[in-house]
Amino acid sequence: MRKIYFKLVAYSLFLALFLFASCKKDGFLGQTTTSNLTEETVFKDSANTVRFLAGIYENVGFSASAKRFTYGPSPFNQTPNGGLDASSDEAEVYNSGGSTALAWETGTINAAVVTDDAYRISYTNIRSVNQLLKNLPNVPINAFAKAQMKAEARFLRAWYYAILLKHYGGIHLLGDSIYTYTDKIPAGRNTYEECVNYIVAECDAAATDLPNTQTGLNYGRASKGACLALKARVLLYAASPLFNGQSLTGTKNDAVLGYPGFDKERWRIARDAAAAVIGLGAYQLNVDNSKPGIGFQNLFTQRYNTEYIFELMRPSDNSDLEELFQPPSRTGKNGAFPLQGLVDAFPMANGKAITDLTSGYDPQDPFKGRDPRLDFTVIRDQTLLQNRLVPGFTPVNIFQGNYKGISTGPDAVHVGTSTGYYTNKMLSPNAVSQDFMHNTERVLPLMRYAEVLLNYAEAANEYEGPTTQVYAAVEAIRQRAGLMPYQLPAGLDQAGMRLAIQNERRIELAFEAHRFWDVRRWKIAEQTDNIQTKGLEINRNGNAATYTIFNVRKRNFRPAMYLWPLPQTEVAKSPELFQNPGY
Repeated sequence: MRKIYFKLVAYSLFLALFLFASCKKDGFLGQTTTSNLTEETVFKDSANTVRFLAGIYENVGFSASAKRFTYGPSPFNQTPNGGLDASSDEAEVYNSGGSTALAWETGTINAAVVTDDAYRISYTNIRSVNQLLKNLPNVPINAFAKAQMKAEARFLRAWYYAILLKHYGGIHLLGDSIYTYTDKIPAGRNTYEECVNYIVAECDAAATDLPNTQTGLNYGRASKGACLALKARVLLYAASPLFNGQSLTGTKNDAVLGYPGFDKERWRIARDAAAAVIGLGAYQLNVDNSKPGIGFQNLFTQRYNTEYIFELMRPSDNSDLEELFQPPSRTGKNGAFPLQGLVDAFPMANGKAITDLTSGYDPQDPFKGRDPRLDFTVIRDQTLLQNRLVPGFTPVNIFQGNYKGISTGPDAVHVGTSTGYYTNKMLSPNAVSQDFMHNTERVLPLMRYAEVLLNYAEAANEYEGPTTQVYAAVEAIRQRAGLMPYQLPAGLDQAGMRLAIQNERRIELAFEAHRFWDVRRWKIAEQTDNIQTKGLEINRNGNAATYTIFNVRKRNFRPAMYLWPLPQTEVAKSPELFQNPGY
């Protein structure tokens, strides 16, 4: 167990290298400079203590990062190759170099190859929180600031535990303990119920000392809204089929995998938790339908908005996502490619599914008359993009053949993209990869109000059926999206509403690291992830165009993949840390 201690210390020191840092230009969570301060000197100084807390914020977005998984010959020479988007039925990895994302796609994930980031980064930051809480009483700052910092730290601890819980099921709860290398460090896993209760209690406690929202230089820090939203998310997961009732078995203590028995009341508790966020009245959807759905696209380009509840702060001149997702003509690379299944999930602008014979869908003109969010989520053939380093917009040529004097180029299907699409979700229309003239102030949403509305709708529908309030929550999102009409069909039964909510989550929250978890907690991954994925080939000959669906990759899913394997390196250190079933 001493190895665990040394590992934690090592990561804490690494964390300290960039956390002892200030944010002179961008506020509390901006970029910082480094020094070699010790723990003792850090907590004797108020500014350094504030910077220590800022360092714990640095990793809040790692799990949702679009470049989370990598491949390469050595730990020091890694190339991004997708995130949870490519690990689900949203997207295909950038290339076939071995990565955790590819292992999820092919069903070959196991304890030896899976990245240990969820375990390592979460516990490292939880330890940092405990260090802060231990030393905070002696820090020379006023009582109000201490209370705020303590509340933020407890939220962050709950945040990292929530990440561990959705990856592995029940994990070891450290409490306020800080272990040294001379201690016997316990690794036994707490039950799923104990973990949920702990996270909820931490969120409740933190919420009492935080403002509803954070503004100004404090934007990006935890708020009461963030505490309640995290609580609502955790309770929604806890009420879901994967965890509510003994769905998974096969460990030394199956209670670490979920609740032993089903309890419908867990849906009510989840509903009420989401309603509490709504009831704050502090958040609202970013609505602008001056052009259908433009409010949806513009939301993600705004650094400050009323929809984000908790966000990962980024530099005010970044092009993070453009560098990953844009096509080669804009020097983008290494981002995942959207799959045809995701494209097909978007309805027509009249709200009808493309499989509805009355929808007006034309497979030989497949993008005409679609949900406006489709164009703001996926770059397709002839999507207009900002030129790199020069003014103006030109279309992306993904076709094979020739069109307007242009032949198959570097952005074409089977050349630049393996699916016929590039990702457009959250990209700024005015930003370009590797272009100092065109960047964005964008920050990345980790929790936003649209998710809370869908959390409420799902929990309420499962508890009491498709009430007027359930309809209203889903239709608010469809109205913002620019659908006309935006109303759902009247008279849906509970199962029909369930399918409507699941599809709304799929398209509204695409590429925001929800789909991977949603299909697991709904326990439908054996259907959604055991598939032959598809792409779209467009052939042009002058003004004539044909659209052909083609196979991309055969996906495989096995029941063990409902949870992540604990890293083999960690399981090998202690018999108390038993592995999840199937690994």
